[in-house]
Amino acid sequence: MRAAGALVWRRNGKHLEVLLVHRPRYDDWSFPKGKVEPCESVRTCAAREVAEETGIPVVLGQPLSTIAYRLDGGTRKEVHYWAARPAQQGAAALRARDAVEPASPREIDASRWVRLKEARRLLSYERDRDLLGELVDLWEDDKLDTWTLVLVRHARAVKRSVWNRPKKRDKEADEATRPLTHDQGEARARALVPILAAYGVGRVISSPWRRCAETVAPYAGAAGIELETEGALTEAAHAERPKAARKVVERALREREEPVALCTHRPVLPTVMEVVARHAPGRLLRSVPDRDPWLKTGEILVVHMARRPHGRIRAVAIEKQRPVLSEGR
Repeated sequence: MRAAGALVWRRNGKHLEVLLVHRPRYDDWSFPKGKVEPCESVRTCAAREVAEETGIPVVLGQPLSTIAYRLDGGTRKEVHYWAARPAQQGAAALRARDAVEPASPREIDASRWVRLKEARRLLSYERDRDLLGELVDLWEDDKLDTWTLVLVRHARAVKRSVWNRPKKRDKEADEATRPLTHDQGEARARALVPILAAYGVGRVISSPWRRCAETVAPYAGAAGIELETEGALTEAAHAERPKAARKVVERALREREEPVALCTHRPVLPTVMEVVARHAPGRLLRSVPDRDPWLKTGEILVVHMARRPHGRIRAVAIEKQRPVLSEGR
């Protein structure tokens, strides 16, 4: 059984507070979580379950540990957790999410913000106290207050051999107008919407070439935000002046106001990964692709950034996911 949830936190003065829920059936206190629905990402599930059980929409931050244990009937349950913060009221990402139905009082009859000492006292399970300790460690190491960049490789496009029309267009025009496929490409672009929404993406920056723009347009439309295009992210512009693309990525990594999604092409990804690697400690570089194809079509790389001591900007966590079309992972 797969499930997902979040340790929702906030700063209250000098204190860290977390959000707990009470389940009357078991008379226990725990973190909000629930089962992954068919064709649902674990990330989408985490955000949905918190909203259902607490009434608070959240934005996912960095991933925490995945907890596995046996239920009374012997079924193995695996729960994926993220750190998360309450979403800002009116955030664009909330418009891109499906409406949620509040959990029944028979399932969840209370939710409460508590300080750390009370949380340790209330939590019913040692595994949850261990998760809380993980969150506290991040807090004390100045790694909990993060911002997010989601790198997107465009979804599957119509093959060059099918689309190219040398008598009607030049080579660059062919490349600039090549669309997504109607099946895999467009379906995966739609599948990105709830995942980008879970991370609270508020800005979308894309290569203006059609296959990139079409990959992130469904999310921009659902969130009601402008799709920003950046010519430096096209294959042609990158081949001529990679430094310009590098600057775009660097600016996006430093954007703290709201999470950013940036969509580009496979030939641009070596430069993108080079910039990410500059900010990532060695242990995280194992999560960064180091060879072609870098990312699969429609795959995302989620980079969680934090300001470290002495003002340094560093990546503190990296995730990679390719939304699938038949199962929820």
